[in-house]
Amino acid sequence: MTHVLILGGTAEARDLAALLEAKGVPLTSSLAGRVSQPRLPVGPVRIGGFGGVEGLSRWLREHEVSAVVDATHPFAATMGAHAAQACSSLGVPLLRLARPGWAQHPDAASWTWVGDHVAAREAADAVGGTPFVTTGRQTLHHHVEAWAERPVLVRLVEPPEAPLPDAWTVLRSRGPFAVADEEAIMREHDVRVLLTKDSGGRFTEAKLDAARHLGVPVVVVSRPARAEGVAEASDAVAAAAWVEDQVGD
Repeated sequence: MTHVLILGGTAEARDLAALLEAKGVPLTSSLAGRVSQPRLPVGPVRIGGFGGVEGLSRWLREHEVSAVVDATHPFAATMGAHAAQACSSLGVPLLRLARPGWAQHPDAASWTWVGDHVAAREAADAVGGTPFVTTGRQTLHHHVEAWAERPVLVRLVEPPEAPLPDAWTVLRSRGPFAVADEEAIMREHDVRVLLTKDSGGRFTEAKLDAARHLGVPVVVVSRPARAEGVAEASDAVAAAAWVEDQVGD
């Protein structure tokens, strides 16, 4: 019996669920549960972690999963590693659905690319002025102590996990964003450097164009390494075709 598990939480995962649902492919989408009001895909959804590799392996066995698509965020490296280990141990086909990053953006060569968030902070320090941090609430602990007295603009979907310094300004919003709006935010808060990560995708790309228009330097945290040997697709259509090949008669 066919049953596809989509490790989701991204626009690409929602697109894939819609395509498979339309084709009548039985599926379950799994969300980590870190967002209080997530955008839900069509079809059955489970929310919450699996309990590591062992828990995921048990879930795959109990639900007789015939294929897995890891369509998690490009920076969800732990979940990706767990999926690779669990699927390999059980012989379950695994596909990584990864949206293209921003390395091919016309301005990418002018950005400062770094390997981690500490290096991103150091690069921002070299510029000076107010940084605009858009790397997510789980990364803020890298900056709180060093920037405790510095004006910092932060954009989050969910509230911060811990109190932030009084000098910081928090914007609560979720993409997609428009270039004109991003420019207005950067002007209002006198942003001097943009800190982001190579998430890719259309929802949050506008800030990069806004930074170019305003001459704001950009610091980008590169994507973490993923498990080797896992098949990849760059869009939902290609992923749906892969699923059909795996579960077809």
